[in-house]
Formats: sequence, structure tokens, C-alpha cells
Amino acid sequence: MKMLSLVEELEENEYPGRGIVIGVSEDGKKAVTAYFIMGRSGNSRNRIFVQEGEGIRTQAFDPSRLEDPSLIIYAPVRVLGHRTVVTNGDQTDTVVGGLEKGLTFEQSLRSREFEPDGPNYTPRISGMMNVKEGKFDYVMSILKSNNGSPKGCNRYTYAYENPAAGEGRFIHTYMHDGNPLPSFEGEPKLVGIEGGIDEFTDKIWKSLNEDNKVSLFVRYIDIATGEYETRIVNKNK
Repeated sequence: MKMLSLVEELEENEYPGRGIVIGVSEDGKKAVTAYFIMGRSGNSRNRIFVQEGEGIRTQAFDPSRLEDPSLIIYAPVRVLGHRTVVTNGDQTDTVVGGLEKGLTFEQSLRSREFEPDGPNYTPRISGMMNVKEGKFDYVMSILKSNNGSPKGCNRYTYAYENPAAGEGRFIHTYMHDGNPLPSFEGEPKLVGIEGGIDEFTDKIWKSLNEDNKVSLFVRYIDIATGEYETRIVNKNK
């Protein structure tokens, strides 16, 4: 598979929607993840990321303008021991709850499907990072409607063992802007992970469409120690 430029993928797509990147830093020492949200409506754009425990939560920037919170207010990132779960919806809680009951990542998501926001039927994208005893692996998932039909749910899970330094995978909700919005197609894209956390954060934020970008979360986890650094960028300040 050809390695793509994450910057180019973002700059050339006006509306990828929500996106997850997981991979390994160039020096091979850090497990890396990024999660961003975008919005076209005033309700979607009226959000910020805030820290909650070891994870984050979306929050209305102006509570007086909040309309329907059902699909926009959730915890995108939660940590359970050595596992970091990143998703684009409240299925973060579903995964963590399943793990606590002894289920796998994939089994936990069996109880969920795409979002009930027809005609888009936004895919639920999810990832889980395992950093334990100096080793790192991760899984990613997408739950999507059957070619735009809500009568069927197509489930795809991708597992990455011993991922290579400087490489990551990128999955997002929409192929591009449109009405209805076309769901992501294919397996997660192979992209390069470049620079330290500040450089990586800056590149992603600057590459997202200025009108549609809302918030960005980036975390670098030391594979040897489990210690991590986090960056949060909000358009609303």
C-alpha cells in the first residue's frame, strides 16, 4: 500500500468529517493518536474539547446555543489501564464497558451500528491502542450503513501488530462533502507520522478546512513507560 501524506489528505478534502489517526512516531518510541471533529451546522460547530480524567469530552462552547446534544456531546477518548480508546461517538463508553466485562474491542461494538442521522447514516469509527510492557499494537473499526441503506450494517475491524516507526493509519467518516454525505470507503489509509507532538499537532490543525474545523486532540504515549503528552486545540476560544 502506498504511504500517503496526511497533510495532503486533509488539505484536499474540504469535509472528511471526524477522523482518527493511530500510529508510531518517527523514532519508534511513541504510540501516537489524533482525533479531530468538524462541523457544517451551527450546532456541530458550537463545541470544544475539554479534559475529563485521562481522556476528553466534547462540550458546548456556548450552552445557550446548544440544540440536540445526542450525537455531538460525548467522550471521544477514555483510558482503561494500558488501553486508550478513541471514537467518534458515545461508543467510547460501549467499548470501555465491554472491556470491563471481559469482551474484546470487536465484541463490544457488536451492540452498536452507524449513527441514526439519515440520510447520512454517519459511520461510527473507533480505535483502541494497547501499550503494555514496552510493546504497542492497535485496532480500528468502522460500522457503516450498507451502501447508504439503513437496513444493513457493515462491520469492519482492522488489527495492527508491531506497527512500524513513522507509519500510521487514518480513518474518517466521509469521503468528501456532499448531500447526503458519502461514507468512508476502504481500509484505513496508510499515512506518515512526522515530527514531535507539537509539529504533528500543528500540521494537522493547519491542514483542516478553516471553515469546518472545530477541535483537535493529539496524544503521544511513551511505549516504554506508558507516560503521555497531550495537546488540545479548539477553534472556539
